[in-house]
Amino acid sequence: MRVTVISPNSAPLVEPPQLDRCSGLSYPGWVPRCVVGAPAPGGLLLPPAQPTESWLYAPRGVVLGDDRLVVADSGNHRVMIWNAVPCGDGEPADVILGQPDPHTEGPAAGGRGPANGMHLPTGVVLDGDRLIVADAWHHRLLVWDRMPTRTATPPDYVIGQPDSTSVEPNSGHDPTASTFYWPFGIALIDGHFYVADTGNRRVLIWHDGVPEPGQAADVVLGQPDAGAREENRGGDVAADSFRWPHAFAATGAGGVLIADAGNHRILRWDTHPIADRPADAVLGQPDFTTGTEFPYVPQVGRLRFPYAIASSATGTGTELAIADTANNRVLLQHDCAHADKLSPYLALAQPNLVGNGENRWDQVAADTLCWPYGLDWRGDLLAVADSGNNRVVLWERS
Repeated sequence: MRVTVISPNSAPLVEPPQLDRCSGLSYPGWVPRCVVGAPAPGGLLLPPAQPTESWLYAPRGVVLGDDRLVVADSGNHRVMIWNAVPCGDGEPADVILGQPDPHTEGPAAGGRGPANGMHLPTGVVLDGDRLIVADAWHHRLLVWDRMPTRTATPPDYVIGQPDSTSVEPNSGHDPTASTFYWPFGIALIDGHFYVADTGNRRVLIWHDGVPEPGQAADVVLGQPDAGAREENRGGDVAADSFRWPHAFAATGAGGVLIADAGNHRILRWDTHPIADRPADAVLGQPDFTTGTEFPYVPQVGRLRFPYAIASSATGTGTELAIADTANNRVLLQHDCAHADKLSPYLALAQPNLVGNGENRWDQVAADTLCWPYGLDWRGDLLAVADSGNNRVVLWERS
C-alpha cells in the first residue's frame, strides 16, 4: 500500500485537490458525489495541526437534513454544520459548535471548560429545527432548541448531567434510568428517542421524543434493572444483552434495529420495546448466543464491529445500510423488516462481498473506505463518515 503522509505541522492545503470519482470498480447504481474533509490524494493524509472549516479528524456521527449536513468531527471535539448539502469536494462548514473558532481543537473547547465545549462528540440527531448531540466522553447529551446559525453557540440545555459543568460518568454515582456512561449513539425513530448508553451496556428509550433534563427513560433495554451495567448482563451473549450498543435504524414496519458492535451483530425488535425483552432476530451471527469476531476468514455473511446502521424506504420495502467498520465497507441489504440473516446484495468500497482491506489495500480514492463509523441515508444520498480517512463521503444512487 502506498501511503502519502503530510506532517500535522504542515500548512493546510488552500485548495484541496479533486479526487477521482471512482477507481474503476462498479457498484451498480452508486457513485461518490463529493467528499468533505481530507482529500487524501493517493494516500492517507493527516489533518493539519490547526483545524479549518474544511477539514475533519476522525469524524463519527453524520446526519442529513432536507437542506443541511451535520457532522460530529470527533477528533477535533466539535460539530460541523453545512447549511446546504455539499455538492463539491472540500466545501467549508458554515457553523462550528464546541470550539470558539474554526481553528481551535482539544477537549472542552481547547481547555476552556465543558460548559463551552465537547469531548469526543459522536451521535447527532435532527428533530425538526432542533439539534441533539451525544457528547460521549462528557457522558451527556447537548440540545439546541433551534438550529445554531453562529459558531460557538452554546447549547440550550444538557441531558444526563445536573448542569453544564458536570462530566462524571453516571453523574458521579451508580447508573440510573437518566444517566449515561459513553452515550455514543442517538436516534429518533417513530417518535421514540433512543440512546446507546454504550459504557453501561444498555439502550435507554423515551417514548415521547427527546426527554427533559432529569427525565427517567421509559425503558432500560439490555440490563435487568437501571442500576446494572455488566456487559451481556454479566453472563453469556444472549438475545436480550449487549456488549457495545452503538447505533439505530428504523425497520419501516414499526420496529427498530440496534447495532451491537461489540458482539459483531445487529439485533431487531419487530415492535418498539415497551419493556426490557429479547430481540426478535439477529443479523451477522448464526444465533443469539454467538458474539465472536472471525477476522481471518472470508467475510461473507459476517460483521466486524458494525458501528453504524441506517435505513431507507424504497418501493419494495426498507433497505438497510451497515457500516461494517473493521471490514472497511458499507453493506446494503433489502427488506430489513423481515430478514432473519445477513444477506447483503452490495458492498460499497470493496470489489465483492469477500474483500475487507483498508482502502482495498491500495490508494485512497473517493470510493474507498477506512473504518467507516457513521451513516445517514436520505432519499438517494447516503452519507458515510469515513473516519480513518478523516472525511465524509456522500454517495449518490443514480
